[in-house]
Amino acid sequence: MLSLTTGLAPLVLAGLLGWTGAVKLFSRGTVLGAPKTALARMLSSSERAALVLRGVGAGELLIAAGLLAVPANPVPGAAAALLGAGFLGYLGYGRVLAPESSCGCSANEETPITWRAFARAAVVLVSGVTAAVAHGNWWSTVSGRPAGSLGFLAAAAVVLIALSADLDRWWLLPLRRARLRVFGHPLFGTGAGDRVPVAASVELLENSLAWQAASPVVRSALLDHWEEDGWRVLLFSGVYETAEGARPVSVVFALDATSSRDTPGDPVVRVSFLDADSGEPVGTELLSTVPSRKALPLAT
Repeated sequence: MLSLTTGLAPLVLAGLLGWTGAVKLFSRGTVLGAPKTALARMLSSSERAALVLRGVGAGELLIAAGLLAVPANPVPGAAAALLGAGFLGYLGYGRVLAPESSCGCSANEETPITWRAFARAAVVLVSGVTAAVAHGNWWSTVSGRPAGSLGFLAAAAVVLIALSADLDRWWLLPLRRARLRVFGHPLFGTGAGDRVPVAASVELLENSLAWQAASPVVRSALLDHWEEDGWRVLLFSGVYETAEGARPVSVVFALDATSSRDTPGDPVVRVSFLDADSGEPVGTELLSTVPSRKALPLAT
């Protein structure tokens, strides 16, 4: 096992750095996600953060190429180890400075810095040290022990995927949805007619066409919710612009209380804009742009 680890460490590390480097250097997500990273806070500039991320990505690709082409040379491994140490320092400072920000490690991550980012940086550090002290090459290990190498690489891929938050949508979220389908939500029953959590209804609403059409009017987070005749009613406040000026309104959405992201088809959403003082319907021209625009009476 030790010989497999030392022999294949350059290959595993090259795969990790090649992937993250290519995403940083070539993906549009680098520019779009830069403002959300701790690096943008450190540099006080999203543009500079994007440039630094691009530069780091180019460096990762160069190191990956060195690990693949000359794995017996200690320079690529040492460079990877220094990169891993730098990642750990950056993550530690970023966790303190901007704990709500993402690390930008793969340019597509939008989650805050967690233990998984630290663990992945530690993998880069340890693998870099291992690659630097190894004297063989990965292709000899693969040709000499093909079955063992395949198993080791598969296990390494599973570990790296588990440590990558931006890949959760490909494996972790489907697993969670499957668990909910089989066992039901822990706060509710498992029958087909059971209500889903309010947060699930809000998430479903915010991904609907009705929300996209009505959101320019909305000015608040969820203010209140209730259920009526199988509908879950969600209340928001808003401002409706008229020729006479701004007019405060209540924006009321309703959708099936049992619908979730796993429910087939697009959700049916009812929308009403009601004057905040009189409760009279307003903004009928806005309703013409909203899918499933049946009027909904305001009730508590």
